[in-house]
Formats: sequence, C-alpha cells, structure tokens
Amino acid sequence: MPEADELDDEEEMPLSLRLSIADTLTLGNATCGFMAVYFTTTGILIPHLTGSQENGMARHSAATAVILMLCAAVFDLFDGLVARKLRSSPMGAELDNLSDLISFGLAPAYFVLVYGMVADDAHQRMAALGAIVVLLAVVLRLARFSCVTMKDGVFQGMPSPFGALTVVSVVLLELPFVATLLAIVGTAWLMVSRVEYPKPRGRLAVAMLSWIVLSMGLLAAWAFDAPSGQLLLQTGCALQLVMGAVIPLFATARRVNNFRDNRREARAAQLP
Repeated sequence: MPEADELDDEEEMPLSLRLSIADTLTLGNATCGFMAVYFTTTGILIPHLTGSQENGMARHSAATAVILMLCAAVFDLFDGLVARKLRSSPMGAELDNLSDLISFGLAPAYFVLVYGMVADDAHQRMAALGAIVVLLAVVLRLARFSCVTMKDGVFQGMPSPFGALTVVSVVLLELPFVATLLAIVGTAWLMVSRVEYPKPRGRLAVAMLSWIVLSMGLLAAWAFDAPSGQLLLQTGCALQLVMGAVIPLFATARRVNNFRDNRREARAAQLP
C-alpha cells in the first residue's frame, strides 16, 4: 500500500542519517579545522595584506589556530575511542576522513601558505608548493587508509594529526626558509611512507593527550608573551620534530628485530 511504503521510508531514512556520539565528536574535529583556517586568515593574512599587522595580534592568532588544530586532534582521538566503546553510524568512517582532511590537511597546508606570504625570508611560490605537498600527502594517506587493511595496532605512515602538528611546529620554529621547506616536505613524505606507527591506545593515548595539553600550555605562554615563552615554544616544537624523526627509527628497529626473531625461529624449526 502507498501509505505503508511512505511510512517505511520515513522510518528507514533517519537510521542511516542519525549521528552517533562519535560522529558528533568527528564534526567537532572538522569545526576546529575550519576555525583554524579562519584565525589564520583574519589574524595573520588580512592584517599583513592591509599593512595593519601587529606582532602581538599575529602571535595570538597563530597560537589560536594551532591550538584549534590540537583540539581537532583531541576530537580525533576520542571519536575513535567512543566509536569502539559505543557505536558509530554508517557515515562514521567517511565523516572521519573528511574531517581529518580539513583539520590535518587543509589547515596546516594553509598555515604553510600564509607563512610563505608573511615571513621576511620566505619565497611565496615555494611555500605554496610545500603547502600543496602537505595537502596531497594527507589526501593520499587518508585514501590509502580507507583501502588498505593493516594489522591491528599500527598505522602505515605518519598519522595525519601527528603530521599536521609536526608541520606547524616546523613553521613556528622560525628556521631558515630552505630548512623549513625541507622539513615540511620530509614530514609529508613520512605521512605517505610505509613506516609503521603505533595507534594511540591505552597508555600511548594518555601520553598523546598529555602532550597535546602541554603543547596548548606552551602556545598560550607564547601568545601572552610570558617570561621565556618563546624559548618554551621552540623547545616544544623541537621535541615534536624529534619525536617525528625518532618514532620511525624505533619502528624500523622493531621490524628488523622481528624479522631476525622470525628467521631464528625458522632455523630452529628446521634443525633435527
């Protein structure tokens, strides 16, 4: 009957469109990424173009933009935990990828682009090229994540939240332009590499959350020109870069050790 069919359709549609708690957290991730772009534009780019830029305002806006990316990483961390504990809607995986693209692809790439426009020793076109490399690396990484099944507990390539925070840390360190560009391209390469990174679960998730909170504190100290705020920020950014470089080394060493152990077991099994 037509009326019965219409009622069935009304009952089925909300089930596929209903947002779960995890999906709401994912949308918070996307919102933070968009607002990071907003603060980068209104607080750094537009004042620079209009000639009304003040160092304090630019510093506050840069800190706010990066703090929003950190908040997006918190949302990204918790939406996966909540989805595993409770449930996720059929749109969960797609929403997560789209939100990650905004917060950890577009936002850091735009941050690099604006850096190339406002920094004294930067080259705008080369910075734009670096921004494109970051954006495409995140696009490729998210696409591969959707298509490739990895063993439980690891990611293939640097996770996009970690990569985004490493990219902005490189910019905030205020290194010479060539060194900054090379570090940004190297981070993008790590995101599309086959290096295995552990998933943030258990103690690692707590450690990651603690690091994010500490990074927010360092950014706030820098934004409000606290004593030694610049030094604290640079120390935090340097630690982020060190972790980005050291984790692949540990992952590679672990794979080599596992390979050796497997060979020893195979040899032992062949012995009479």
